[in-house]
Amino acid sequence: MDIDARTQFCGVIGNPVGHSLSPAIHNAAFRKLGLNFVYLAWQVETIGDAIKGLRALGNFRGASVTIPHKVAAIPFLDHVEMTAQRIGAINTIVAEKGKLTGYNTDATGALRALKEGGVELKGRHIVVLGSGGAARAIAFALAVEAGVQRLTLLGIDDSERTVLAQDIRSQSALTVEDFHLDETTLRRALPEAHVLIHCTPVGMSPNADTTSVPASLLHASLSVMDIVYNPLETRLLKDAKHAGCKTIPGLEMFLHQAVAQFELWTNQPAPVDVMRTVLESHFR
Repeated sequence: MDIDARTQFCGVIGNPVGHSLSPAIHNAAFRKLGLNFVYLAWQVETIGDAIKGLRALGNFRGASVTIPHKVAAIPFLDHVEMTAQRIGAINTIVAEKGKLTGYNTDATGALRALKEGGVELKGRHIVVLGSGGAARAIAFALAVEAGVQRLTLLGIDDSERTVLAQDIRSQSALTVEDFHLDETTLRRALPEAHVLIHCTPVGMSPNADTTSVPASLLHASLSVMDIVYNPLETRLLKDAKHAGCKTIPGLEMFLHQAVAQFELWTNQPAPVDVMRTVLESHFR
C-alpha cells in the first residue's frame, strides 16, 4: 500500500521504543487487509505535548501507549473507557471525530488469551503473582469482566499489592485476599486454586531458568498463564506442562492486546494468524 494524503496513521508512544515489536505486527496486519494505514514508533519524553501534537493532525487514528506514559497520558484524553478508568492506566488511544478515548487492552488481551486457551474463569479461584501495571490490569479485568469468585494477590512489593487489593475491593463485590509472595503463601494458595497468572519479570530472558513457583506446588487441575513472552516457553510453563497443567504462554496475551488495538482502530477483525507469525518468527 502506497502512503498518500489519505493514509491514516497510528504509532507507539513510549520511552524507549526502539525494541518495540508493535510496528512489525500492525503493519503486517494492515498490509494483509489492504488498509491504507501505517504504524510508526515515537520516542516521547513529554506526553502532554505529544498528544496535543497528534490531536492536531487530521489523519491520526490512534496509538499504543507504553512505559512510562500509561498513567500520565490520561489527563490529556477526552474519555477513558470504564475498565481502564478503574485500572488507572491506558495502553491504547483511539481518535474518533476529533475526540481521543483511552482503553486498556492489556486487560482485554489477558482475558482473550485465557478464553482462547480454553480456561474457564467464571466462578473460579484465581491466583495472580505480582502487583505492577500488568498485574493491576489483569486483576481488574478478572474482577470486573470475568465473573471470578475469588482472587488471591501475591506480590513482593507489599504497599503496591495492598493498594491494588483495596482498589479492587472498593470497586467490586469480589472476595480479594493479598499476601506477601513467598513459598509459604504459595503453598497455602495453590492447592485450591483453578488458575495461576504470573505477572512478574522472573523467568524473562536472560534469566530464563528462574521461576517464582516451586515445581512441586503445581498440580494438574491448575491452568497456568505466564505473561513473560521471551523466552516463548518459560521455566514456569515447562514445569506446569510437566505437572499436567493447561498452559497459556505470554505471547498470547501480547498478541491479543495488539489484536484488540487493531480492531479498535480499524473496526475490522484482525488477521490474528499473520500477527502471531510475525511475533513467533521474531522470537525463534
